[in-house]
Amino acid sequence: MTFKKMIAAGTLLALVAGVALPQTAAALDAKQKEEFGAFIKEYLLANPEVMLEVQEALAAKQRAKQQEAAEAAIAKNKKAIFQSDHDVTLGNPDGDVTIVEFYDYNCGYCKRALSDMDAIITADKNVRFVLKELPILGPDSLAAHKVSAAFRLIAPEKYGDFHRALLGGEERATEETAIAVAAKLGVTEEQLREKMEKEPHDSAVREAYTLANELGITGTPSYVIGNEAVFGAVGANEIVTKVANMRSCGKTVC
Repeated sequence: MTFKKMIAAGTLLALVAGVALPQTAAALDAKQKEEFGAFIKEYLLANPEVMLEVQEALAAKQRAKQQEAAEAAIAKNKKAIFQSDHDVTLGNPDGDVTIVEFYDYNCGYCKRALSDMDAIITADKNVRFVLKELPILGPDSLAAHKVSAAFRLIAPEKYGDFHRALLGGEERATEETAIAVAAKLGVTEEQLREKMEKEPHDSAVREAYTLANELGITGTPSYVIGNEAVFGAVGANEIVTKVANMRSCGKTVC
């Protein structure tokens, strides 16, 4: 890169980053500013890849900042994240590594990630997998969650089957479809409605929303493994790698 290009790129990065320019540059007169602006425009048109580099650098900085905030939230809320009474644990309840998944029964990515969960707990008998419902996709999701919470209280030993059937179904999850799934597993609508009335389980939703907000979770699925928040359906391989790293060095990235 020529010296002239280095000056242009450096000036552009300073402007994007909000860094104050040196006094000699900031004190340019109107004509000099016009010439300087034209020079930068000419440089960018000739080297548009610079903007991609700037965009990538900005995205990396934002991700690092997001993860830093998530780490602080995890440290602050360990019990609520990993040991909440509202959640269900699949896999090995005494496993040496815990994976927490935030999900919504109407989330298409969560439906696809269901096979990731099953693959992980089938292959690794020492993983503890915590299911944390985060109904954020409208009234149907919230209604399905209420049925789900009631089912767990009535038949916790069957919850894994309920979860797989409702999340794995092709139809939209609603109160009606959740009740139908429960009925197939031997829990009647009458039992569910009685439990929903006596124990509405609203505190579970409030806790999940609060945690998601503090962790910076804006969509599902999202995971917490160790001291890291993992956003999006990243796939089983990436999660398995993070689990292996936890065992190796106590962190998701060694």
